[in-house]
Amino acid sequence: MNINSHIDHTLLDACATERDIIEHCNEAKKHKFYSVCINSCYVPLAKQLLKDTDVKICTVVGFPLGAVSTETKVFEAKHALSEGADEIDMVMNLGFFKSKNYVEVLKDISDVKLAIGETPLKVIIEISELSKNGVVKASEICVDAKVDFVKTSTGYTKNGATLTAAKIIRKTVKDHCKIKASGGIHDYETARKYVDIGVERIGTSMGVHIAEGEFTEA
Repeated sequence: MNINSHIDHTLLDACATERDIIEHCNEAKKHKFYSVCINSCYVPLAKQLLKDTDVKICTVVGFPLGAVSTETKVFEAKHALSEGADEIDMVMNLGFFKSKNYVEVLKDISDVKLAIGETPLKVIIEISELSKNGVVKASEICVDAKVDFVKTSTGYTKNGATLTAAKIIRKTVKDHCKIKASGGIHDYETARKYVDIGVERIGTSMGVHIAEGEFTEA
């Protein structure tokens, strides 16, 4: 299995330097990862580094809490696209969701999707903060908002992706959108298990380790 084409090679550390981003993009080129996932301040640099390659640039919006205003998320997303981003990962408003204010949750997501049009939008529902029923409800809202991916986690809470949650999301969204699993996926075997159950994209900071694990087994 070519796991590399499923990987969003992730570097979202607040202290990531320009040198770190250069190394990160070089790794993505070497291993032919699907994308790099980076903070938006580095999108212009990544655009230069990845010119004339197939590696996409993904950036985050409302990250990692999801609690900024919808207007802020819309601005972040549109500005990132203007600087060269190819995909947007936004965090759902968990406070609204916990308040059962599902209309505002839907509006928050829909407004971002409307603003970016055909650009792929992944919505992080933060499964560690949700019950099983919460995962189902959040996934249903994402389908209603016509997002492109439901994403499990930011990787910044107590737990990341689980196979159980990914299966619940898959059962809920069916073929209406895809799934991105992120948080705690550190090796080839684990990544392969997610892909085997229908996860389209793997968000991980351990992309090189995963890629080398695949190479070792080949």
